[in-house]
Amino acid sequence: MWLNPEEVLLKNALKLWVTERSNDFFLLQRRRGHGEPTGRITGLLVGALDTVLDSNARVTPFRILLQIPGSQTSWVIASGVAIEEVNKHWDWLLHNLLHSLSVFENKEDVASFVKGKVKGLIAEEVRGRQAAQEDDPAKFREALLKFELHFGLPSSEKLVTFYSCCCWKGRVPRQGFLYLSINHLSFYSFLLGKEVKFVIPWAEVTRLERVSTGLMTDAIRVSTRQRQREFSMFLNLDEAFGVIGQLADIALRRLLDSEGLELDRVLQQPARITKRILEEQALREYVLALFRLPRAEKLHEVASCSVWTPHARCHTAGTLYTTDSYLCFSSREEGHCVLLLPLSEILSIEKAESTSLLPNPVIVSVRTKKAFQLIELQDRDELVENLNSRLRALQWKQSMFRSRKDGKRSMSNPTPYYTFYYDTGYSDEEEIEEQVLRNTVNSEALMTAFHHNQPGSNGNKSVEQMKEQLWEEHFSEFGRGVHMFRTEKTQRLVAMGIPESLRGELWMTLSDASSELESHRGYYASLVQKAMGQSSLATDEIERDLHRSLPDHPAFQNPTGIAALRRVLTAYAHRNPKIGYCQSMNILASVLLLYAKEEEAFWLLVAVCERMLPDYFNRRVIGAQVDQSVFEELITERLPELADRVPDLSTLSSVSLSWFLTLFLSVLPFHSAVCVVDCFFFHGIRAIFQLGLAVLEANAEELSSSTDDGQALMILTGFLDQVGGEQLSGVPSSSPAASDSSSDADILAVRHTNITDLINESYEKFGDLTVRQIERLRCGHRIRVLQAHEDNAKENALRVVTSEISISPEVLADIYDLFKTEHFISLYWGDRSSAAAAEAAAWHYSGAGRSYLERLYRLDRPQFKSLYGLLVPWPAGSNQHADTLANRTFTLLDQERNNLVTFREFAGWLDILYCGELNEKIRLLYRLHIPPALTESEDDPSLMKSPLLSTSRPLYVNLPSDAEGEVKDYQEQLKQMLQDLAKEKERDVEKPLPLMNQREFIQFCKTLYGMFHADPEESDLFQAIATVTSLVLQIGEVGHRAAGSVPGAGGQMGGNDAGSEGSADDEWTVSYAQILASLLTEQALVNFFETPLDLSAKIAEAKEKQYHQRAGLLTLQQGTR
Repeated sequence: MWLNPEEVLLKNALKLWVTERSNDFFLLQRRRGHGEPTGRITGLLVGALDTVLDSNARVTPFRILLQIPGSQTSWVIASGVAIEEVNKHWDWLLHNLLHSLSVFENKEDVASFVKGKVKGLIAEEVRGRQAAQEDDPAKFREALLKFELHFGLPSSEKLVTFYSCCCWKGRVPRQGFLYLSINHLSFYSFLLGKEVKFVIPWAEVTRLERVSTGLMTDAIRVSTRQRQREFSMFLNLDEAFGVIGQLADIALRRLLDSEGLELDRVLQQPARITKRILEEQALREYVLALFRLPRAEKLHEVASCSVWTPHARCHTAGTLYTTDSYLCFSSREEGHCVLLLPLSEILSIEKAESTSLLPNPVIVSVRTKKAFQLIELQDRDELVENLNSRLRALQWKQSMFRSRKDGKRSMSNPTPYYTFYYDTGYSDEEEIEEQVLRNTVNSEALMTAFHHNQPGSNGNKSVEQMKEQLWEEHFSEFGRGVHMFRTEKTQRLVAMGIPESLRGELWMTLSDASSELESHRGYYASLVQKAMGQSSLATDEIERDLHRSLPDHPAFQNPTGIAALRRVLTAYAHRNPKIGYCQSMNILASVLLLYAKEEEAFWLLVAVCERMLPDYFNRRVIGAQVDQSVFEELITERLPELADRVPDLSTLSSVSLSWFLTLFLSVLPFHSAVCVVDCFFFHGIRAIFQLGLAVLEANAEELSSSTDDGQALMILTGFLDQVGGEQLSGVPSSSPAASDSSSDADILAVRHTNITDLINESYEKFGDLTVRQIERLRCGHRIRVLQAHEDNAKENALRVVTSEISISPEVLADIYDLFKTEHFISLYWGDRSSAAAAEAAAWHYSGAGRSYLERLYRLDRPQFKSLYGLLVPWPAGSNQHADTLANRTFTLLDQERNNLVTFREFAGWLDILYCGELNEKIRLLYRLHIPPALTESEDDPSLMKSPLLSTSRPLYVNLPSDAEGEVKDYQEQLKQMLQDLAKEKERDVEKPLPLMNQREFIQFCKTLYGMFHADPEESDLFQAIATVTSLVLQIGEVGHRAAGSVPGAGGQMGGNDAGSEGSADDEWTVSYAQILASLLTEQALVNFFETPLDLSAKIAEAKEKQYHQRAGLLTLQQGTR
């Protein structure tokens, strides 16, 4: 075990230790006499000496010393009873520490570094590998206190776990602690009098990698857009890398795409995340992916056991996973034997008598009068009790559902007959649901009525009959239905191609869509009834694509097939409006309808879109892009020669995008493509990855010699066109891709490839690819894809703004980062309602049909005021007037009147402040002191006694909440006026500004005085503004007197019902031009406004202050609630 370093003055005093292994910095020693032949005098003497001198009479026989070259002082850093234990520590030192010590110029620093590292290892070892808040509260509390002390983040920034490690600064390692919280990765080190600390938000992490270099044998590299950080010397690097990847993935899904990517309910509440929950979540996601279960399933128990497998006549060892609705078993070797038992199919779960041959047996009986035996279950009693509890709850729910349906049946009219083949009207939804329950809807798959005859198909009947016979034999041996044993033999049969007569049934079985259908009888009928006749963007897109779905197949040259496809797609769009309809869903649904009944095809589509290809069919196709990125890495790992010869793998991954989105249906001949779909329903996305790698390997030589993307596309298209089955040799392709390349003689000359051979080859060469590996790769690559979308959103935002302002693109990019960070800070530490509002505001619909949702960050008033204080060029103190000015600025910029400011508006405001001409700056200040920026309730929460109303300018009124009901009609009258004002924002600069009254002008002068505070020329500026103020007051007074001497002028200027108190002020006015001319008479003021301002320095200062300033405000807000 590791020891707190203890100094040894004489490293071999009295020759009590024998050195077994050594190097420049470490010694592994054995206690003399230990392990030597008995009876030797030295061993006896040392043993006696140990007994006399050591109070515990126990001296570990092995130890490791830290030694400094040229020094007589050493430190004991590890000891052990067995040589194997000490050898592990020795090997760890050699692989993780020894290479690093050579970089120290001062050898005395080596001792401090190694001792600090050993102490960190001891701290982590005490916590254990399962270190979490629940496991070692005292240690975790100590770490939490240090975390809060070092980084000063709000208390709502929950610490999840921490690790002792080294952070590399060039070639120098810094020993310290890595703190992982829900929103940030933080590191702190204090070594040799130097403090190193930094915080990296997960939202800025663009890449996570495990790297190995000369000095770092194995390290974790965390990359952001600005720099890279390497961390090494973890006690358990695999665990640390997994936790870092999970936290980054969860944070990015929550922060960057909460509208699109599904996130478990527990993970949507960051305050509940602990290390134990992360471990459970990682296991849950693996189980959902392995068995392709519904995403809402919760994992309950995980237990090692053995299942009796009749086909093998033995018990197969593996792991049992129990969820809300399933019992799942997987053998120790993933994919060797899989068993899926829906609770809805189970009749009973009982304990049997335990024997020496059958310890702790459990018998699970299913509805097909079969039973499954599980043995060697730990905690059997508790497991069976929990399973029976969930089983009883499910059975009660089903009985209640049946009784409710029976009640409906007795009240409904049984005469109407309902079918989906015709569009008819219905009067009662319950009546329709009952009719669907009693009558079979589309009792046959479309293939039975519209068989796609191919030349030579009569000769293939024998092949189909042979396959059917093989499957019947398989059913008798392995079972039939969803609880069929799925083994390597099943895989071989699926690779041959499922016979058409069994394809629909087996797709339903392998995907477990049959359980969904059974538990939701009538659901599809009600969806169709609700959805038919409704018009939306999804239905318009569906109508456009209906006749593009397998246009060569007779089933979709007929109104019956088109109507069925329309119903399935429309019903799904109604079921899941978040997905709605995406291109390629039509192709997939068409194939499903050919081999399955209509309702079955709907549930198969649900299984594919929501379970088997998660996140594929959301608005940004994130899931497909993630898998393309994973596919690139697999090409690099599995086909290194091809990766070396093809410099840009993104070309191959972009070509393969359609393979994943359509499961090869759009690129392979039809009868070959459905064989791929067979494999997909058996193995999930893993089958597509394997087949994609096999296709690239088969064309590796041609692809390596290709000169451009077009040639690579032609090579792959030509190869896929000629892939066929036994029944299709020499048959023209029916795939859409075939006609595109049929004119190329070179490609048509390629040899024919059998689809079964290609699939088997993919299993032989790439079958070791596991679900666990795919899920791990997806986690890392999802980070890259989401950040790539963020980069695109940033580029789009900057491209729109750059042409309108004078700020340089580099500085503008920094402003965007500040703007975006302000949004994230509200998500990090704001209350739940404000965080939800901030996230909702970050999505913006484009197009009149709200067809495309893009990322567009916008700030609310508190967020804007925070950035205002950081970036405004004049002193932004905490006084009331500065806060008032910030509120007015927000109101002025919020031209859409939705209480949000866009980046475009924000950048335009900064451009005026830092790059604008003198007159533009004065114009901005002028507008901040008149409506709409100046509101009636600004200084007083109640309506002002002297309202500043004028008939010569637009009106904007902020009413208190208690007055809203009384003046609702009045607000409606103002609504159109405000909309017209917003529409004129582009022309606002050209049109003349309203006049300013005396009260507004006094506020304007007060603002100028605040701007000059602490300026080097403060006294000159104060004198100048006093002169200008006096001059403008005189101008206004002259105008006021002149207006009063004109008959009827008073009624025009002040013709409102404000009363006599406010009439004098209303009549006193000055214009923007008069104020500007007066300011130009004072050179000190001109110099002040024309002095160039350094926006880059202000941004750098803002980056330093933004976190702690905003964190402090949010902490105070939370404390006052």
